[in-house]
Amino acid sequence: MNPAAIAHAGLARRHRTQKIMWGVFGLSSLINMAALVLICGFLLIKGLPAISWGFLTEMPRDSMTAGGILPCILGTLYLSLGTMCVAFPLGVASAVYLNEYARPGRTLRLIRLGINNLAGVPSVVFGLFGLAFFVTFFGLGVSLLSGILTLSILVLPVIIGTAEEALKSVPQTYREASLGLGATKWQTIRLVVLPAALPGMLTGAILGLSRVAGETAAIMFTAAVFFTPYLPSTLTDSVMALPNHIYVLATAGTDIDKTRPLQYGTALVLIVLVLGMNLGAILYRAKLQKKR
Repeated sequence: MNPAAIAHAGLARRHRTQKIMWGVFGLSSLINMAALVLICGFLLIKGLPAISWGFLTEMPRDSMTAGGILPCILGTLYLSLGTMCVAFPLGVASAVYLNEYARPGRTLRLIRLGINNLAGVPSVVFGLFGLAFFVTFFGLGVSLLSGILTLSILVLPVIIGTAEEALKSVPQTYREASLGLGATKWQTIRLVVLPAALPGMLTGAILGLSRVAGETAAIMFTAAVFFTPYLPSTLTDSVMALPNHIYVLATAGTDIDKTRPLQYGTALVLIVLVLGMNLGAILYRAKLQKKR
């Protein structure tokens, strides 16, 4: 065959392959978007009638069949923000050590392998670990502090992984320029590398925040209770949380059919709360990126 014809046929094949792959990717995106719209629409239709000012600001009453979910909202906020306050600094510090100080070798590979394996451990395993370690061994009891520490361990692998990737994305010339000006290695990391990598690190915080806010298995053994008439005032108090509240209403309520609207309403509030916290973190990340 003519070489030009062969080249033309090969180019046509590549174009067909590209169109097919674009079609597959586009169809996958449409399916995901359709599923998201369907779920959100279903929750809006079922949950919106239950939303009211009283539902958001009152305490539960009448065996959880009436009243509001204020302690659940506050409990979820305390657990989520408290976890980020503990896990994010620890995750960033671990990533700095692994990327900036640790020597390449077998030990470093084993540490990274352990972190990657921890990211795939089911959350119920972390919950049982928190029950045995924080609740029983350290005597913290079923409390806000036990839940925060358990959830911090749960999201550490995600935060460490994203923080390390963010540090790797900082050009090596930044470090060389800082060291060349006489700065120490720690000054270079603190004043040059970390500010440049912070927007990328916040990606891990956003992913961790989303997972923490929706966790049930990890807190049902360590922090959350079926019902408490008091709002948490200290770290040693037990809390109610939105995901655990949905689970309780759906499986262990005294009148499941009667609480059905409350289940959908609570699920809708949880989604809005997670989206709100994520949106705040995303806007803060965007603000930091503009300053670079």
